[in-house]
Amino acid sequence: MMQAGNKEKRTAALSSVVAAVGLTSFKIVVGLLTGSLGILAEAAHSGLDLVAALVTFLAVRLSGKPADDDHPYGHGKIENLSALFETLLLLGTCVWIINEAVQRLFFKRVEIDVSIWAFVVMLTSIAIDFSRSRILYRAARKYHSQALEADALHFSTDIWSSTVVIAGLLMVWVSEIYPPLYFLRQADAVAALGVAIIVVYVSIQLGVRTIQALLDTAPAGLADKIKTVVESLPGVADCHNVRVRHSGPSYFIDVHVLLDGEQTLNEAHALTETIEDTIKNILPEADVTVHPEPLVVEAISGDNF
Repeated sequence: MMQAGNKEKRTAALSSVVAAVGLTSFKIVVGLLTGSLGILAEAAHSGLDLVAALVTFLAVRLSGKPADDDHPYGHGKIENLSALFETLLLLGTCVWIINEAVQRLFFKRVEIDVSIWAFVVMLTSIAIDFSRSRILYRAARKYHSQALEADALHFSTDIWSSTVVIAGLLMVWVSEIYPPLYFLRQADAVAALGVAIIVVYVSIQLGVRTIQALLDTAPAGLADKIKTVVESLPGVADCHNVRVRHSGPSYFIDVHVLLDGEQTLNEAHALTETIEDTIKNILPEADVTVHPEPLVVEAISGDNF
């Protein structure tokens, strides 16, 4: 099961690499031929997406390695590091796009050739990004992979940013056929700024979530939910010291429970197995450790046993 999951994740990541190579090349050629900053900004974005896709592919391969003596919790954090790397790449792209857009808006003039190819490349980009983002999101949700989710988030962002670029090119085209609206020729640079704003917003969201994962921040409300379901089990007097650790696609959960101290070891063990199964109903594939603590029968409310 685990091996099949890793193979599916690698396949999804590899398809992203192949698509990124094609799109980046297409956008660079058309951007240079038309002089469109919007398309060149998209080409730069796609180029970094290619680097990110390669990093994701490597991260997914390495994170699937089993735990060993040096990494008792596995290698899942590699996926979190991959997502952080992608975030930094995206923010670096934004610096270049914003600088070039400001230069074109206020300090230099660049003629843009709005041809049919400019629209073809952007519409093709939207179609491909939509397809691969769905594939990546599906695999990310299925296997709780932050690296694949980060990749999918990039390509979902590309859909919106490509739409912004198309709008900018349309305005430039309108200014060519109706000279009184010549000021619309600045729309391409404005569109590039729109791309940068979208990317910054998504990057910040992704960066916050990635840092939280690297700092072992537990998902909000999860510990309380685990405590509630465990304490609802017959034979459990109390559940406390609930700790949740997130490493890549895996969760590691520790709980302490108060049980009848006079029951046999076999009975206590059977109850801890039930507790583990109950927690795994909330988080399948989680690694659960239950620490039982004895409680004198007289001190327990009779309804619990």
